[in-house]
Amino acid sequence: MRISVIGCGYLGAVHAACMAKLGHHVVGIDVDPKKISALSSAKAPFYEPGLDELLREVQATGRLSFTSEMSKAAGSTVHFVCVGTPQKRGENGADMTYVDAAIDSLLPYLEPGNVVVGKSTVPVGTAARLASVIGEQLDAHLLWNPEFLREGHAVSDTLNPDRFVYGVSDGSEEHEAVSILDDVYAQPLAEGTPRLVTDHATAELVKAAANSFLATKISFINAMAEVCEATGADVTRLADALGMDDRIGRKFLNAGIGFGGGCLPKDIRAFMARAGELGADQALTFLREVDAINMRRRTRVVELTRELCDGILLGKRITVLGAAFKPESDDVRDSPALSIAAQLQLQGAVVTVTDPKALSNAAKRFPELQYERALEIAVSRSDALLLLTEWQEYRDLDPYELAGAVSSQRILDGRNVLDAAKWRAAGWTYRGLGRP
Repeated sequence: MRISVIGCGYLGAVHAACMAKLGHHVVGIDVDPKKISALSSAKAPFYEPGLDELLREVQATGRLSFTSEMSKAAGSTVHFVCVGTPQKRGENGADMTYVDAAIDSLLPYLEPGNVVVGKSTVPVGTAARLASVIGEQLDAHLLWNPEFLREGHAVSDTLNPDRFVYGVSDGSEEHEAVSILDDVYAQPLAEGTPRLVTDHATAELVKAAANSFLATKISFINAMAEVCEATGADVTRLADALGMDDRIGRKFLNAGIGFGGGCLPKDIRAFMARAGELGADQALTFLREVDAINMRRRTRVVELTRELCDGILLGKRITVLGAAFKPESDDVRDSPALSIAAQLQLQGAVVTVTDPKALSNAAKRFPELQYERALEIAVSRSDALLLLTEWQEYRDLDPYELAGAVSSQRILDGRNVLDAAKWRAAGWTYRGLGRP
């Protein structure tokens, strides 16, 4: 099948490469010439494990190309819309500028029977609005097919997803667009991936609801960490006990510095904003506290760092291990680690940030911070280490070997991933979040 993918950022680039891997002929379209140039050279403009290798593999087959010309979408049967929906400046709502522009630019090249597939995370009601625009122009279809990618696992999540959700105008399995998208996803469907067909609004809500639930689960265990700190309890053991209940499960119950990235924070805020527009704001008031708990974790880490440094931050050399919002990514959007590093510097600490992949992106967001890629240089003569992104190389650090490099053996484990007993046995003052 011939497919166009409009928007070649994180979502679109991965989706285009994976659709070509499934055997389709794909053209990726983006307005950014630098992005197109990089992708055309089989080089992703961001870090995602396995993506560069996949780009090289599928481009060698001739099934994948990239361009900045929307006219190249002509002749495709299916058009995936994968552009960003960032948070509006100064507001909680989602900015739909890029989605609307993508649809407007695509309209002249649509043909009767084509299927436009929205994958961007949008406020509920968007699909119905865009469907009317497309329907007014010609006999094409709009289907909403939310993505559920995890950064660091995006290739496998696209090729082997845990479910497909199709949102069509009438919510019917018999809708013509359903069978066309089934052809696109024929391989994973044949391998047993479940599929659910819904109306447009339900499909849009699935992504917002899923992210809101995950954010709530993270903030819940972080709230429990605050209670554990007040009582001397251990939040990691508490989470283990809760996770044994199959109604709850252990995933996303890791207390720490909270969530960040380009999805959870903006998506729950946009969900609240949209609910307010619909007159259902009271249904989502709990998300305000979810967001507040999450942001409060960053302040708490600054306070704990001050306590770790005997009550004084001014002039203390602090090394922050990690800049990305999560490991196996170079994404620093709304990164808790960088936010904490900036707050520490504002309070007089001398902060050095290190990360295996995210330093160039971090420097663009917070140019005032000091960055050092080499771990041994970053930790040299440090008064305190803060593990804020749980890259495996930081989890594997040897506290005995590291002791000779620092000025003071103090570490704050912001992700609760280190063996506290081992670090303490090596002479370190260890602090976790919600751990005695």
